[in-house]
Amino acid sequence: MPRKAPEIKLSDAEKAQLEKLSRSHSAERRRAERATILLACAEGKQNQQIASELGVSMVRVGKWRSRFALHGLSGLNDEPRPGKPVIHDAAFRNKLLAQLEKTPPEGLSRWDCPTLAATLNVSRAAVWRVLRKEGIHLHRARSWCISTDPEFAEKAADIIGLYLDPPLNALVLSVDEKPSIQALECKVGYVQTRDKAWVKAYQSTYKRHGTLNLFAALNVATGEIKGQTTQTKTRDDFRQFMAAIIEDEPPHREIHVILDNYCTHKRNEEWLAVVRCIFTTHRRRPAGSIRSKFGLVFCHVRHSSKPALQALRISTMRLQPLSNATTSVLNRSNGEDVKSKGRRLKILV
Repeated sequence: MPRKAPEIKLSDAEKAQLEKLSRSHSAERRRAERATILLACAEGKQNQQIASELGVSMVRVGKWRSRFALHGLSGLNDEPRPGKPVIHDAAFRNKLLAQLEKTPPEGLSRWDCPTLAATLNVSRAAVWRVLRKEGIHLHRARSWCISTDPEFAEKAADIIGLYLDPPLNALVLSVDEKPSIQALECKVGYVQTRDKAWVKAYQSTYKRHGTLNLFAALNVATGEIKGQTTQTKTRDDFRQFMAAIIEDEPPHREIHVILDNYCTHKRNEEWLAVVRCIFTTHRRRPAGSIRSKFGLVFCHVRHSSKPALQALRISTMRLQPLSNATTSVLNRSNGEDVKSKGRRLKILV
């Protein structure tokens, strides 16, 4: 007596999932084929008819009909295949991760793959597979800086408030300096690479012609930058620069200056009495500060065949309009982003 094939009945959720899988362009072809077979079975078609329409064997149709009848949608997956038993299981992974938390051997500042393999008495490939799966890169390093200023949270909130809602008719400046800009003489020109592209090139050897210092102030409301070059970066140079910045401002105008706590910025009692300064911890400058503009300026004067200090000074000052063409900090910043950053800063403190 011939055997009767199991009847396939699909729920609405199962039918929708199988239809999605059968139409998918990213799923494996064999899984899409299995879904198509089951949809045809649910329509009441016989194995012989399905095999003829899809160009597959009756044995394959019967196999996936029976698997679905027994296991449901999970029956579409391949069964575990026989093969070499697993050597490095979850216990090995946990052991390796625990080893990374220990101090590396004497003479090494960090763990590496060969050292881990020798310590755990396994192959380097086994260590490398676990590290790659966990997304661990032993050769990469990042630095962090945590402010020790007890008033850092209050200062950060004050700076963010000035960016988002500056006082009416007030002037908000972000001030910093770029010290020791080297005037280097080297040969420059263009060379052709192996892929026939022409790129700017400069000779690796150079001749020094002194250094130059740049003081700069960014108006956070308009994005305008004002700068001044000096031979030194003393307290007197800083006072002269700030005096030139605010000399055209009305006496009654409120002025807020955001700058770091470098020694040349402090102990200027007469000047500090005129403006309100917010000193941020060194290396903890606020987002959108003038320092972010220095990279834009000096990528144009980094290598030059005109090394004289006067030529460097002229090139630096001519590039100020290029930075001024950028939009202001207030226009580019998203209020919610800045607020969320402020909340994270308070959490870190």
